[in-house]
Amino acid sequence: MKLKYRGKTKDVYELEDGNYLLKFKDDVTGENGVFDPGANTVGLQIEGAGKAGLRLTKHFFEILREKGIPTHYVEADLDKAEMIVKSATIFGEGLEVICRYKATGSFIRRYGKYATEGQDLNGFVEITLKDDERQDPPISADALDLLGILSLEEYKELKALTRQISDVVKIELQKKGIVLYDIKLEFGRTQSGEIMLIDEISGGNMRAYKEGSYIEPLELEKQMIES
Repeated sequence: MKLKYRGKTKDVYELEDGNYLLKFKDDVTGENGVFDPGANTVGLQIEGAGKAGLRLTKHFFEILREKGIPTHYVEADLDKAEMIVKSATIFGEGLEVICRYKATGSFIRRYGKYATEGQDLNGFVEITLKDDERQDPPISADALDLLGILSLEEYKELKALTRQISDVVKIELQKKGIVLYDIKLEFGRTQSGEIMLIDEISGGNMRAYKEGSYIEPLELEKQMIES
């Protein structure tokens, strides 16, 4: 097992069979000790966050597999906080795809002159470049195509997959009385060029509320899995 990359919330190892192992950590993104799924720095450690994130990720990836939606998921070991995934190539140096159902976070910081907190956004999809130095700038479909990162046809496919996957998560949360405000997803290509969901689906990459109150990542996992 060869270490390939130390990430903010996961370490990545290459396995002999060509698959990869993701080791989930208790680090979560945020600023000044406050969790923020849209932040590009590690803000704090939450004991148990790694296993909780994997537990929820496993839950959602297995639902997506049942629905025939392509992902990199192979299997997970909850006790070890490890997940085995298929090999994938990323777009450029990485993209983050955000599906927004209600306005909050960076959307309000950018567009607060026109938008209000909690405003309905109807599953608005935006893409940002993974670029810590430039604060993960948003990028348009035309710019992605122009820069050779993602073709216009691939953008359409990516946007449709994002809405499909996000709606699955939204509906699952609704079953527990939880409202999804936004979710951050990542995608890559299979060896044959098919677009598939990669990374994770956990409380660490979404904002969810219940009865108007924000639900912390660990509490979200408890409400979704244990209740």
